[in-house]
Amino acid sequence: MTPEEIESLFTRPDGRFVFARWGRPIAPTVFGVADETLPVVKGAFEAVMALAGHKMAETDPELGSNCMMFFLRDWDELLAVPDLGRLLPDLPALVGRLKAAGASQYRVVRVDEEGAIRAAFVFLHMDGPLASMPADTLALSQVAQIALLWSETAFRDRSPLALAGETAILRPEIAGLIRAAYDPVLPAAAQDPAHALRLFARLERAT
Repeated sequence: MTPEEIESLFTRPDGRFVFARWGRPIAPTVFGVADETLPVVKGAFEAVMALAGHKMAETDPELGSNCMMFFLRDWDELLAVPDLGRLLPDLPALVGRLKAAGASQYRVVRVDEEGAIRAAFVFLHMDGPLASMPADTLALSQVAQIALLWSETAFRDRSPLALAGETAILRPEIAGLIRAAYDPVLPAAAQDPAHALRLFARLERAT
C-alpha cells in the first residue's frame, strides 16, 4: 500500500483525516444469533485482536459491554431493544432511514476525550445480501471494520477480506495495517494526514 492509499482509508467524505484505534480492552456482546454461532463470532474478535496485539475483556468497567453486535431480521426489531434509544438518538427516524435506503448494515462508533474508540455498535440486517454469507466470513469482515475508525468509504468498493482457497482471511495489506495501527509507539487517535506516513513506515518495516 502507498501512503496515499492508507490516507484514503481514513479520509471522510468531507476531506477530514480521522484515525482512531481502540483505547481500552474490547468487551463484545452478540445478540440475535444461535448458540452454535457465538463461538464463530467470538473467534473472529479473538483473531483480529490477537493480530492487533490488543486486549479483550469480559466486561468494560464503564459500559459493561463496549462492543455490541446485533443480528436482525427486520430493522423494526431495533425499536424493541431496551434502552437502545439512549445510544441512538431519534431511533424511530433512524430505523425509517435504514428501511428506506434498503440498508444491510449500520455501525456507530463512540470515541473518548482523546479521540480513541471507546465503544462500537454494529447492526446487521440478515434478511438481505448478508444472509447468504458464511457466519465466519461475515463475523471476520465486521470485526475488521470496527478494529479501527475507517472512513465510511474505505470498503465500499472492496471487502477487507480475501479468499485463501475456500477460507476467508483478511487481505494481507489490511491485516498489516491493523497490526501497524496498534503499534504502542503511535497515538491512539490522529487527525493529521501525516499519520498515514507513520503507518506506512511500519508496514514497510514489517515486510
